Amino acid sequence: MVKIQEMNMGSSSGSEENSVRSSSTAVALESEISSDLEEVYHDSLISFQTAAPYCKAITKNNLLAAQREELRRVMDFLILNEHHARTLLIHHCWDIDKLLNTLVDKGKNKLFSEAGIFVVGSRNISSLVSSPTVTCNICMEDCSINEVTMMDCGHSFCNKCWTQHFTIKITEGQSRRIRCMAHGCDTICDEAIIRNLVRAKNLDLAERFDKFLLESYIEDNKRVKWCPSVPHCGNAIRVGADEYCEVECLCGLQFCFRCSMEVHSPCSCLMWKLWTQKCQDESKTISWISSNAMPCPKCHRAIARDGGCDLMRCICGQTFCWLCGEATGFAHTWYNIDGHKCAGKEKIAPHVMKDLSRYMHHYDHYMAQKRSYTLEVKLGEALQMKVLILERNASTRQDFSWAINGLRMLLLSRRFLAYSYPFAYYMFGDSLFKDEMTNAEKAQKQNQLEVQQRRLQGNVDILSNLIQEQFQWYSTEKLIFIRMNVIKFSELIDAQCKQMHQLIESDFLGSLKMEIHNIAPYNSNGVERAVELSLWDSVTTDSAPPLNITIGDSDSLKERADNELERRRVEVQNNQRQPPSAPAALGRKRISSKRLLKKLLKIPSSVSTCILGKEKK
Repeated sequence: MVKIQEMNMGSSSGSEENSVRSSSTAVALESEISSDLEEVYHDSLISFQTAAPYCKAITKNNLLAAQREELRRVMDFLILNEHHARTLLIHHCWDIDKLLNTLVDKGKNKLFSEAGIFVVGSRNISSLVSSPTVTCNICMEDCSINEVTMMDCGHSFCNKCWTQHFTIKITEGQSRRIRCMAHGCDTICDEAIIRNLVRAKNLDLAERFDKFLLESYIEDNKRVKWCPSVPHCGNAIRVGADEYCEVECLCGLQFCFRCSMEVHSPCSCLMWKLWTQKCQDESKTISWISSNAMPCPKCHRAIARDGGCDLMRCICGQTFCWLCGEATGFAHTWYNIDGHKCAGKEKIAPHVMKDLSRYMHHYDHYMAQKRSYTLEVKLGEALQMKVLILERNASTRQDFSWAINGLRMLLLSRRFLAYSYPFAYYMFGDSLFKDEMTNAEKAQKQNQLEVQQRRLQGNVDILSNLIQEQFQWYSTEKLIFIRMNVIKFSELIDAQCKQMHQLIESDFLGSLKMEIHNIAPYNSNGVERAVELSLWDSVTTDSAPPLNITIGDSDSLKERADNELERRRVEVQNNQRQPPSAPAALGRKRISSKRLLKKLLKIPSSVSTCILGKEKK
């Protein structure tokens, strides 16, 4: 009977022979790959680029195909099997660019060793021993050679111990990188061996292991994330190299890919997280804080006193007086603080009221824009019906896409304007960037942003009024007038949004020195809608994604449009049968052409003044 020691380098004469054989095989493989690496790398690097012109949606049906596409590229490039390719990709978080950089900078051997890969030519244990039985170094039991399994690293243990080890790791959720049982060994166990041994004992656990390996493509991949829809739609979204983007899933949910929250550009992810928390908590706590807390003069945290003297010490280390809120030294007695003359407790309310007033200012503007956005989203179905009526009445085929594009720009700009107020609250407040700007710089930048906000809001309101016009019944001249102004203000608003986004991204956030805040890029076509991943369709398009406006059932909408047209014809016929109305009084005051056009179009005064120019009184 022969006792097999752990098959590390130099453990026995048989181990040395196997080590020499393994080393020679590895050296031969390394020389074979390294000889052509420099020539092949630059040509193959092009095919490894993962950026796409638009984001992809991965469904349950094509998740396995998407993962195997990445595996195949690594397998073909490095001449590896599927297990080793998956181990490399999981170690590098499925980032092929990062994998290639490691390969070029550190070499193939370092690439494999860091990922826990040990490439050998054979794992046949029967060729290493002459005895039919061996001793397992875990359970110390004698086992037949057929009941012993050897991993790539050369360590061999009985199947019973391996199965128990794999069962524990899968149960604990460590299925993606199960290491060898040998002490100090970082080699990742072969997934095929894990699958076969576990399946023989527990089929459900083996399926769970395969599920973990499959979902690692999403869980460990920074370019792929689950859609945060509730209930979950089962889809995942894959983007290009930039994770700071806003996407739309096939289920219709729009979200920020970086933080999985709702789209919030031009707010950074941290700003939006703080804003949502503040909006949820502010209504319940503001009354209590105003009467029971004092803001720290240094970090502005709310401090409450539950007893003791009037000297307060914040967790940031700042000491201050509880009665007036001013910063003080630490030396004090029960009755007074050295070197401090207290101004009295009446200063507590102004501190709190100032913070509350500033918050309510930005919150009111934010909610006003959100309410307008909610109402304008409902214009989609009515606008589609207007377009259908215009198409039915037109004698020749005409393009009415200007109306749909106008609504698209209206919704995009309204939401962009709404999220600019939470950004302004944190950008020019003291909670995040207190030491980044002087008071003069802060005032100048805040005024610059507020001017652009007012201009954008005025034009957005004009475009909203134009979209809501009942232009499906207008004459050709008035319809052309509406069309020209919708196109004009859509282009103007788009340019203003780009200008404000550039101001925020470059001048405001780009000038920060202590913190880095990135925001999603501005897209004139709105949030990018994901296209279902198709590995067999090599044709791509750079066309803009379609406008996703819910308009209900198209057949019922067409039927309603026909009914509306019929009702209109009957109304016109009835009006023609009635006797003509009496002529207007001769003494009635004459109306100017501009005022008459304003009256016909029913455009508010502020809107018409901007469109037609100022009237002479």
